[in-house]
Amino acid sequence: MSYTKNIRDLREDKDLTQKEVADYLGTSQTMYARYERGANELPIRHLLKLSELYGVTTDYILKSAKK
Repeated sequence: MSYTKNIRDLREDKDLTQKEVADYLGTSQTMYARYERGANELPIRHLLKLSELYGVTTDYILKSAKK
């Protein structure tokens, strides 16, 4: 899952905690941490909200890192 690094990097670039992002998404910090680790898949509704929060496209979040 390529988005795991992307959502962590975006959060850290905005100096947000996992708890702050989880509150924005309406989920728990534990569940959001699972998204960043790739233990749970990110729901589409949360993907859309993250793209709004960070001002990026969903494609940007989902893109794979250059090899």
